Parts: sequence; structure tokens; C-alpha cells
Amino acid sequence: MSFHVPLIIRGRRIEEGRVQFTGRGGEEHYTTPDLKRHLGQLPLASPGQMRDQYALKFEEVLDYLHALGKELSLARNAHLQQACELSQVTSGLGQDAIRHFYGSLPALFDREFVRELAENAIGTRYLEGWVPRRMQNGCLCHIRAFGARAVHVLAGNVPIPSAIGVIRNALTRSDAVFKTPSNDPLTAVAIAQTMSEMAPDHPLTRHLSVAHWKGGDAEVEDFLYRPEHIEKIIAWGGQASIRHIARYIQPGIDLITMDPKLSSSIIGREAFASAASMREAAERLAIDVGYFNQQACANARVIYIETGTGAQGLETANRFGRMVYEAIQALPTAASAPARRLPLELREELQALRMASFQHRVIGGGPEGAVIVSQGDDPVDFAPLLTDRVANLVPVQDLEVPIQSVTAYTQTIGVYPESVKTEIRDRLIFNGAQRVVSLGYACKAAMAGPHDGMEPLRRMCKWVTDESSDPTVVPLLSKVS
Repeated sequence: MSFHVPLIIRGRRIEEGRVQFTGRGGEEHYTTPDLKRHLGQLPLASPGQMRDQYALKFEEVLDYLHALGKELSLARNAHLQQACELSQVTSGLGQDAIRHFYGSLPALFDREFVRELAENAIGTRYLEGWVPRRMQNGCLCHIRAFGARAVHVLAGNVPIPSAIGVIRNALTRSDAVFKTPSNDPLTAVAIAQTMSEMAPDHPLTRHLSVAHWKGGDAEVEDFLYRPEHIEKIIAWGGQASIRHIARYIQPGIDLITMDPKLSSSIIGREAFASAASMREAAERLAIDVGYFNQQACANARVIYIETGTGAQGLETANRFGRMVYEAIQALPTAASAPARRLPLELREELQALRMASFQHRVIGGGPEGAVIVSQGDDPVDFAPLLTDRVANLVPVQDLEVPIQSVTAYTQTIGVYPESVKTEIRDRLIFNGAQRVVSLGYACKAAMAGPHDGMEPLRRMCKWVTDESSDPTVVPLLSKVS
């Protein structure tokens, strides 16, 4: 499959000079304009050129985003249709799920959702103007959140990061260059082209550029990642990518990472008290494992179940594993589907367990996914490879094992029942977890709240002060005895 990825610089589509790339799967080939011919146009000539956005009222920003959402209708937006068609080849999601996610993009631009996002994450009054605060020493301090010149290194597992990036850039009145990923080079371009056609001269259109280059291209990145060109790098990516970008961090550049995490689940003994509670827990867990085809950081991979590790406990664990496997197969195709190709390394690990391990029971194992039930309280040693609806159930005698398993690499933990979540959540957070949710809701994030243990929208802003002091109230330093 071959296709073309345009270069969009501040609302202008550029086509001059073409270079060829190979997609992440190796089966797709695409061309883009030669970015190196246009590098000088990517950064703002002067930071002062951001002032046109500050003539906008917050309600006008909402108007623009709401109108953009209406234009991002998959049924009638040709740019989005092309991105969706490509994703059906490059994504790890099923076709119905891909269409579902592209079809849901307009809801992210809904006026009231965007208002909630801005209010919760920043506070709209700080976006609208200078907010006065009388400080304890008598100084009157005016505080405001200003936008920044930024590069967004996007993720391509789902189309949502591209849309959220556009919203965040507009709300903070920033100037952004989006670097598109090889497994989704078209979604951000589709949104940017829609913006250009909807409002070509609007300030929010003119402060977004979308480009594609190979990560690690020194000629591009040595030029772009300089304090005179950008102030923030917002990076979604794997460890190698984040480590590479971190080389460019210096005074004047802030790195905000949505780096890869592993997520898990904890199911207390109450779930195994009856057939009904086991069925409920299995159906909830299936959602946390199978949604997004387990492509997201929030998906459960290792699941600790408080069945006990004796003979009766293992029997319960194995029975529960079968229930979870069946519940995964029953998920609607708009949420989850068998993998087109299970990764080779994972296939080999599953085969090795099936043939040679007495410490694991494998249920399934083909493109439809698998549930690995450990026959002791240790997870498989290849847990980071689990994807495409392959999960590992780990029976434990008590909850101390899963609590101690949490590290700084842990993102989301789904817990059942609620009483257990309330009981252990503080200890989970102390050990490194960033998000605790009700089982079954790992992938239904409160998107107007924190992300990865931080508030990225606040960090995307420059928080500045204007301080006024009356010498009769705040003595000059030369008058202090």
C-alpha cells in the first residue's frame, strides 16, 4: 500500500520535493514533501507573533473548536476517511474499532467538554487574563497562563492523541509543530487540513504545523529542538524515543512525557464468593484487557486475583481464567477484535509455555487472544510483551503481593470490589501507581483530569507573574533593617 502525507505549515499545504518512507509494519510505503527544504518555516520567526491569539476571547476559542468538531464527521470528511482507511492497515485495532474511534472524534471538541477540560486543568480565568492575588507579604501578584512554542511528538496507536493535541494547543494559545508517527501519519494532517479549509486565516489555524520526519533525524531535530525555536516538547513514545529526545533538554526547553506504562488489575477475594460475582468480575476485566485490543497503556496485562495458591485456589483461578477468556471473545467488535497478526515474540513465548511449563495454563493462544493462568504467585517474565488481548492471571494468597508489585512504571490499576480499592489505593500510589479505577473502567478515562500522574495542560503553559508592591506596605530592601 502506498500513499502521500502532505506537509502543513500554519494552514498552508506544501507539496514541493518528495521523499519516501516505509511504515512501521514494513508493508506500507508513503511519500512526504522534503521537510528539510522547509525547516526554516517551522518555528515562529519571533515569539511575539503569538500575540494574535491573545486577541481571542475564551468563548471564541470554544466556538472555533466546536465548529471544528462538527467538520470532523467521518461520514463527510474526505481527509478523515483517508486517515481511517490507512489506520485499518497500520493499526493494531480491528476495523470496527477504528471506525468507532474516528467516528467519536467530534465529541472531543464539544463545547462543554472543552470548557470542563480548561476549567479543571488550568482555570479559565488564568487563560483569559491576569488574575490578582494578594500575597502574605502585601504584594499584589497578578498571575496568568501563557502559551508556549512547542513540538508534540504524537502517538499513533489510536487517533485520539492528535485530536487532544489540537485542543490543548488551542486552549493554551500555543504555537505547535506536530510530529506524526509512522503508524498513523495522516490523522493530525487530516485535522489540520480541515482547519485550513474551515478557517484559513484564523489565529488558531495559523499556529499549527504538522510534519513527518524519521525520529532521530539529526538535521531536523538539531535545528528544531533549540530554545530560540521551542520551549516545550510534549512527547508520547517508547523508552528509546524518550531517551533520544531527552538529549535535547537544556535550560529553556521543558520535556513533558506521556511515556509508556504498564497497567494491571487487582481482584479481591470477594469476587470469588459466588458465581454471579465471578461472572461480573470476569466481564469487567475483559473490558480492561480487550478494549483498544490492549494497545493502550491503560489496558490490564497482569491481573492479581485473591483466590489463594492452594489446590482449591488454583482450581478457582483456572475456572476464572476460562470465564475471562470467554468474556473477551464476547466483546463487541467496535471495542475489540482478534488480532490480524500476533507479534512473533509473543507467539513464541505462548508456545513455549504451552509445551514446556507446568507453572502456567494457557487458555486460547491464537489471534483471538489468550489468558495465561500462573500456577503460583509470580507473573510471566515477558509481561511487558502482553498485547492483542493476551493477559496473565496471577493467583495470590493476599493483596500484599500485588501492592508490592507496583512500581514507577505502573499507570492504571483496576480494582474490584470498590471496598478493596478504597482500602489499598494510598499504598498503591505510594509505590508508584498513577491512576486507580473501578474494574472495567481502565480505558474510560476522566479526560478532563490528570494524566500520567501530572496535569499536562498546566505544564504546557508558561505561568508568569506581574508583581506590584507599595513601599508603604512592602518595604524596599534598602529600608529593611
